[in-house]
Amino acid sequence: MRELTRDHARRRKLEGLTFEAPEQTRIITVANQKGGVGKTSTTVNLGAALAMGGLRVLVVDVDPQGNASTALGLEHHAEVPSMYEVLVESQPMSEVIQPASELENLLCAPATINLSGAEIELVSMVAREGRLRGAIRDLLTERDQKGLERLDYVLIDCPPSLGLLTVNALVAAREVLIPIQAEYYALEGLTLLLNNIDLIRQHLNPDLVVSSILLTMYDARTRLAAQVAQDVRDHFPQQTLDVTIPRSVRISEAPSYGQTVLTYDPGSSGALAYRAAAHELTVRQVP
Repeated sequence: MRELTRDHARRRKLEGLTFEAPEQTRIITVANQKGGVGKTSTTVNLGAALAMGGLRVLVVDVDPQGNASTALGLEHHAEVPSMYEVLVESQPMSEVIQPASELENLLCAPATINLSGAEIELVSMVAREGRLRGAIRDLLTERDQKGLERLDYVLIDCPPSLGLLTVNALVAAREVLIPIQAEYYALEGLTLLLNNIDLIRQHLNPDLVVSSILLTMYDARTRLAAQVAQDVRDHFPQQTLDVTIPRSVRISEAPSYGQTVLTYDPGSSGALAYRAAAHELTVRQVP
């Protein structure tokens, strides 16, 4: 009953709501080296929620599995121009971007299986850590010169590792959003991730900040979830979003239909939670 009441209140608050655009493009990397914490679900559903709120969003998929591309209904087989061509062959990002199938204002630079070899190919390249940053910078400049509407958000989906693709994503961004599963193991990996972010801040990207932490797969019926949530909020009171993403079958089902949960089942708890999280993201002050 408590969850139904919360969802009803969220639905009323979000109905017809348009989000305020940032003063300049916000580039946010969604990262966590632990797998299965909801990185891709968070990236595509926040992107969809921001687009539904009237903002222009680009999702950049640098995970060789290409799950974000699948969730947005894009073709991403080996022959499709993708982020592999951008990172390794210096192809302009504007030539690989595709519109998402279900939503206006939502674009995606897809990933293909070719990206799995990019980690090795990037090793010998000059300024290998900054190739994604350069590609995004060139894209924003090109859109400005052509008189195209400015992108409000660029969301980068990372592989579950701390290799060169993730390093590129962290160097390219101003902000990091960390999804954390509301279970004990998730906390263990957080220290390692924060240490790596500190190293990147010291050597490659001094402007990088952890701006947001989002609790995912939250089961309000368990004491463990509440305890993990409290621990995270105690350690990161400024960064942790008030909204938590519930454990939801609908969120898991949506990608199999080439959709985000916001188009697959807009009235579900998961869809409402991601819309509320996206709204909170737009109104929060970046540290």
